[in-house]
Parts: sequence; structure tokens; C-alpha cells
Amino acid sequence: MPEPTHRPAPATVAGWVGTAVMLVGLVAFVGIYDWVREGEDLAVLDQPLLDLLVSVRSPALTWLLTAITTVSGPVVLPILVASGGLVAGVRYGQWRSALLLVGAMATAAGVAMLIKVVTGRARPAEEFWVVPGAETSASFPSGHTVGAATFLLVLGYLAWVNHPTLATAVRWFLAAVLGIGLVAFSRLYLGYHWLTDTVAAMALAVAVLGAVVVVDRRRAADAFGRMLAGRRPGDGG
Repeated sequence: MPEPTHRPAPATVAGWVGTAVMLVGLVAFVGIYDWVREGEDLAVLDQPLLDLLVSVRSPALTWLLTAITTVSGPVVLPILVASGGLVAGVRYGQWRSALLLVGAMATAAGVAMLIKVVTGRARPAEEFWVVPGAETSASFPSGHTVGAATFLLVLGYLAWVNHPTLATAVRWFLAAVLGIGLVAFSRLYLGYHWLTDTVAAMALAVAVLGAVVVVDRRRAADAFGRMLAGRRPGDGG
């Protein structure tokens, strides 16, 4: 008589997927940092791209991108996240999702600041900055981009967990790509960061997303199962 096949629990599989996502982000981050140290591959575009963006600046675009970089900065974005998390918890009872988002943001910000201190990469020359003296920390990775990317990726994941459909996943993926791209572009255009700073920040945010999936693996597995079955929370069957 054949022995029964033991399949891993769905939550275990979800944990593996989250771990894989985390490793992809970390490997990409380390690879980008190696390019920065060696001055090769993507890093060779840092200065030429900065020169190009400075040459095409306009008052209207500068105003718009300054507004975007302000909203995604270390003052406004944390206030928005904390306020939104409080509303989600008090009004809708989504305390777990709120804590996951706030925890992810805090982790990403803390790790980014530590890496800035350790790497100590210089920012572009201050003559390129739209507002000289506006930044004091090191350049690598871009804190604004890490914050925005973590916020949008984790928020999109949480939205999918609550409404697990392919349409939800696609909508939030597109929104994340657009939002992250705008914030990263604003940091480059305004002269505060190199291209590799922003790309490394995106990789770090992907790693944080993977960690969130690992922590939330039971809900992730349940959401994936409901998506395959075409059901939402509270549906019968």
C-alpha cells in the first residue's frame, strides 16, 4: 500500500515564498552596492543621468517633484502612515494590518539609516541640489524611496489579503510602480541622489515586503486559496 503523500501546509509554502522574495531583494541590494563600490554596471550611469536631469529642469516640474518628495519624506509620510493605521484599527478593526504596515515602515527606515551610516556614500555635489543644504545624511540608499516603496508594496499586499483577486493585485502593482517611480525620479531630478541610491532602495523595500509575508504567512496562504477559489472573506461555501 503506497505511503500517503505529506504536502507542506499552505502557511509553510507562503513562508517559503516570502523568504524567497526577501532573499531576492537582499541579493539585489548587495549586488547594487557592489556596483557602487566598483563604479561599474548601473553605477556608470549615476553622473550622466544627474547631468541630464539638471539640464532639463523647469519651474513647474521642479514645483511638482518638490511636492512629491516632501510628501514622501521623513516627516509627512510617517504622520500619514500612523494616522491611517490608527483609523484602520479603530474604525475597521484592522489592527494586525496596521501594525504590519507601521512595523514594516519602521524597519525599513531603521535599516536604511544604519546602512547610510555604515556606507557613508557622498551625495551628488551640492551645486546640483535644488535646495542647497537640504540634506545632511549619507546618500546610499535613498530614504525617501525606501519609505515610499515599502509603504506602497506592503499596503498593496495588505489590500490583496483583504480582497484577494487578480484585479486587486494588478491594480496595486501598477499603483506601486507609478508611485515608487515618481518618488525615485523626484530624488534624482532634484539632485539629492544617484540612480543607484534609488534602485538599491527599491530592492531593500522588496526585502521588507518578503519579511512581511513571512510574518503574515497564514493570512497570505488563506488569501491565495480564496483567490484561486474566487471567494472573499465572509463568502459562503
